[in-house]
Amino acid sequence: MKTSNSLLVSCEQAKFICDKNQYGEASILEIIKLNIRLIYCKVTRAYSKRNGKLTKAIKKSNVQVIDPSKKEEMKERMREKLAK
Repeated sequence: MKTSNSLLVSCEQAKFICDKNQYGEASILEIIKLNIRLIYCKVTRAYSKRNGKLTKAIKKSNVQVIDPSKKEEMKERMREKLAK
């Protein structure tokens, strides 16, 4: 019987904590639980490693987005051209 204060978490819970940790939203207790899980679970370690690589790739990608006002302007021009 598990209690909510247990330091052992399921794989699914560990994945969720891993995701929260990547965005800096995990509490100290959650990080401790995740680290304990990482010690003995190969699946969680692999997930955490892939998650870290993905986060680094996204940060490094330097994605630029179109300003919303410019986007609306472009949509309006497209509508006008299609209406002709």
